[in-house]
Amino acid sequence: MEFDLENPLTNFDDFHVSSSVPTFIPSFFLVESDHMPTETYIKTLEASDLATSIRREAICSISQFSRKFSSFLSYLAVNYLDRFLSSQGLPQPETWVLRLVAISCVSLAAKMNKLEFELTHFQGDGGYMFEAQTIKRMEYVILGALKWRMRSITPFSFISFFISLFKLKDPPLMDVLKARAVEIILEAQNEFKPSIIAATALVCASHELFPSQFPSFRKAISYCPYVNKENMLNCYNSIIDMGWRSNKAEDMVSQQFSSSERDMLKRRKTNDYGKKHTVHLSQVQHC
Repeated sequence: MEFDLENPLTNFDDFHVSSSVPTFIPSFFLVESDHMPTETYIKTLEASDLATSIRREAICSISQFSRKFSSFLSYLAVNYLDRFLSSQGLPQPETWVLRLVAISCVSLAAKMNKLEFELTHFQGDGGYMFEAQTIKRMEYVILGALKWRMRSITPFSFISFFISLFKLKDPPLMDVLKARAVEIILEAQNEFKPSIIAATALVCASHELFPSQFPSFRKAISYCPYVNKENMLNCYNSIIDMGWRSNKAEDMVSQQFSSSERDMLKRRKTNDYGKKHTVHLSQVQHC
């Protein structure tokens, strides 16, 4: 069965998945914690510069190994990495160990996406040579640590659900909002629950693109019983700290839409607003 980050558990009877968003999404909220690192691991990263450095080096290796593939594959590989390190503990800062774990996570992510993955693409990069059997053994170690839960529930699994709360009727508006939220998610792979990251990304994206409708969008998400507003505020602060750049939304609109579509988006964006406002923390907090 094809793996889809937006709907990773398709046709899994245990999760009552169907094509209806309200049917399968509650199951995602119930099990999303099984697809993220433990709280202890997160606290270790927050308290230790060494731990953060080790993780950063491993992520850099993942980026190198997956550069010929999409950002989604890299995101999935980092998910595997964090969950593995969370289960097994952070290794000693030995470069060859980190690179072996990284290449194995990328290999697993590629296999989940049924992509062609040649080890020769990066063998020898950085001075390390890994035999196929060595990588395969590490893959099995990772699979065991992750309890073979490779169909990760990520923020992408919640995007369509949250967008459905906005009651948008124009497909172009939905597409551009989703595309911008996806960009923010890819830039903000942090320690929060996938659903919180998705909700926060859409709050940021909706303000960038449609400030006149932002209050109603914010309210729609805040009224969702699955969203913890305090966690969403903390996630928002984290995204800001990572250097979220709101001007990227304008670039994205220019690249993806025709001039007529851009004019429509601009009219929608400026409706009821004489100028662009800034998202204040209080706006996120007091939803």
